[in-house]
This record gives sequence, C-alpha cells and structure tokens, in this order.
Amino acid sequence: MTDQAALAERDRDMNDDNWYGPDAATFGDRVAAAREATEMTQEQLAKRLGVKLKTLQHWEEDVAEPRANRLSMMAGMLNVSMTWLLTGEGDGLESPDMEPMPADMKQMLVDIRDIQTHMTEQVARLGRLEKALRKTLKDTQ
Repeated sequence: MTDQAALAERDRDMNDDNWYGPDAATFGDRVAAAREATEMTQEQLAKRLGVKLKTLQHWEEDVAEPRANRLSMMAGMLNVSMTWLLTGEGDGLESPDMEPMPADMKQMLVDIRDIQTHMTEQVARLGRLEKALRKTLKDTQ
C-alpha cells in the first residue's frame, strides 16, 4: 500500500469515528479506556491480574505488552474481547459521544500516526543494523 493510500485509509477510519481503531488508538489506550469503563484503578487491575503496578503501567503506556494468558485474563476482567484490545475491532467499548473533530485536527492525528509508523520501522531497521554490526565485529575478532 502506498503512503497516500495508507493516509487516505486512516482518514476514512477517523471520519468513521472508530475511536478505538488501530489508527486512532494504541493497545495501551484501549486497555486504559476499558479499565476506566469498569471503574477500576490501575492498582486494582494489576492486583487482580497478579502483576506489578509498573507492569500494567507499561502496558498502558505501550512500553510493553502482556503475554497471551494475561491478555486473556485482562479481556475477561474488562469485559472486552482480546481482539478488541489488540486491534480495536470486535467486542469492546463504543466510541464516546463527542463533538465532531475539525478536519485539520483529524489530519494532525493522521500525520502523528504516520510519523509513529515510520519511526517504528526505522527503530526496527536500526536494530537489524546493530545486530549485523555486532555479528561482523564478533566474526573479525
């Protein structure tokens, strides 16, 4: 998919008000929203899941992701599907009732997501290059 096509698709998704969709929210955003909808604190959910508070905070901040067993437990406790937590599609929360977002703000969000996608790709590329460099250095010694 070309960059233009990807941006057009993201713009359509945002115009459809898919508040929790993959181009509008992250995994952490959906976890936090579902937790708040159940009126649980981070401390309460962490305790119920049997994880440290910092672990749950990392999930909500998109620093880390839970293993499948914790993801399954969390989906059940939050009354949403695992698919919704991961992708924003399926059984989950409804989009909040909000005033329509101005087109320029929607475009800014699309641009932010585009930059995040490119940064993620570059970080992965950097990791591959670093791994290749380490291997080369090791082989030359």
